[in-house]
Amino acid sequence: MTKELEPLATSFYRRDPARVARGLLGRYLVRRVRGQTLVLRIVETEAYLGEGDRASHAWTGRPTKRTATLFRAGGCAYIYFVYGMHNMFNAVAGRGGTGGAVLVRAGEPLSGVQTMRRLRGLASGRGDVEIASGPAKLCQALAIDRSFDGAVLDGEKLRICRGLRVDRKRVVVGPRVGVDYAGEAAAWPLRFALAANDHVSRPF
Repeated sequence: MTKELEPLATSFYRRDPARVARGLLGRYLVRRVRGQTLVLRIVETEAYLGEGDRASHAWTGRPTKRTATLFRAGGCAYIYFVYGMHNMFNAVAGRGGTGGAVLVRAGEPLSGVQTMRRLRGLASGRGDVEIASGPAKLCQALAIDRSFDGAVLDGEKLRICRGLRVDRKRVVVGPRVGVDYAGEAAAWPLRFALAANDHVSRPF
């Protein structure tokens, strides 16, 4: 196994969610589907801080049946379903009980591109930009669904690997997307992306 495909250590996730979100840029999100390895390079993330962050599912500090996974120690997946049709993939971050997480918003396809395109229902002649340039697209491209909620992130079927570290100068930072309901938390600079990357979900 090359170093790029070695899973991240659990200790990586047990830090402040904003640090984890920035640190996930350039890492490889790897999914095994029917014997094939699909690889996306993570190019956009959002941090959710847990209690007190009104944009977070854990903002009240009290677990519910839906959010119980968020209150585990960092290093597992939190998958939630929105609008009756979309799955969203998050890496739980921080210590147990804090409710922190990182939404993986977009990825750049590296391996298994044709399979990802098929899973997305895209025509074979189209470019790669539409494959995983958004959190719902990413889950569809990697066949990630609620069955992965709570899964460790160094598993055989789903893992985040070392990939290639990113120079801090290449990272752009801004407010999160679609959280206008969160009051002042909507403006917090907790969205991170690789500068000038075509696979980011939307411009800054």
